[in-house]
Amino acid sequence: MAEKSSASHEEQVQMLEVHEEKHQGDLLPSPVSATTPRPQASKSKVSAAMIIPIWIILSSAVIIYNNHLYNTMQFRYPVFLVTWHLTFAAIGTRVLQRTTHLIDGAKDVNMTKDMFVKSILPIGLLFSGSLILSNTAYLYLSVAYIQMLKAFTPVAILLISWTFRIQDPSKRLAVIVLMISLGVALASHGELRFNLVGFLTQAAAVGFEASRLVMIQILLHGLKMNPLVSLHYYAPVCAVINLAVLPFTEGLAPFYELARVGPLILLTNAAVAFLLNIAAVFLVGAGSGLVLTLAGVFKDILLISGSVLLFGATITPLQVLGYSVALVGLVLYKTAGSK
Repeated sequence: MAEKSSASHEEQVQMLEVHEEKHQGDLLPSPVSATTPRPQASKSKVSAAMIIPIWIILSSAVIIYNNHLYNTMQFRYPVFLVTWHLTFAAIGTRVLQRTTHLIDGAKDVNMTKDMFVKSILPIGLLFSGSLILSNTAYLYLSVAYIQMLKAFTPVAILLISWTFRIQDPSKRLAVIVLMISLGVALASHGELRFNLVGFLTQAAAVGFEASRLVMIQILLHGLKMNPLVSLHYYAPVCAVINLAVLPFTEGLAPFYELARVGPLILLTNAAVAFLLNIAAVFLVGAGSGLVLTLAGVFKDILLISGSVLLFGATITPLQVLGYSVALVGLVLYKTAGSK
């Protein structure tokens, strides 16, 4: 789904960044995870050395592929693309449920009507908002600058948690908040192609994503769902929500462009995003929270470098300094959360 899921996937996820906050404050760079405590030992566990490079490649590929669609092929319809990714994922997870053991965790989820209305639906609304906004930002901002802005997600999570008294503030976390905020501010000040609409769109996406993660912690606390099980429940909900939004945002325009783009591009684009979610299942059990956070940081650095090489994005020394400060804050946040 584009970042997080990257359209979901952008996310994110995307995520992850996508970053997923677990109950103890851990950051998990998972694109589409919906919850979660660390999953139970997986029958199909693979080594971190094998899965982390695969996850980095797929996560970067989704973002670069989406950006190519939006800005090189001029298919500038993020709502449609996110809806297509979610529809593909909804079908794909159900195929996997019948043919593999990857979604066996769904058997442990007692999905009642009350739980769906009070938990899945509101989180799905936030998820849809996050996906649509984060993908729309690519119409206005460079891949490099968007990755820098995403570093603010942990700060948004902490601010929301403090506001609603879900987590108590501490001096160390306050310093980390200031450090990440300063880093993102410096990166923004150094952006040569700053676009206010794009900045506000990505800021709103961060707000929706942070709210989603906090809502998951509140509403689904203790419920174990790996990224694919999560996607199994959220993809259909979000796809329907997006379909309701599509007529009022992009109308029929994207459908007129389908012949120009071609079915192969759309299928491969959605398939890469879906493979990212499969990789995330193995990723969450492959290493410690810190290892996964550092893998996410490395992925973002590669994306920023790739944005410069592939799309001609310009990065100033001030942005390098600002993003470096923000990354140090991210790692400190992870280590603070795991203590």
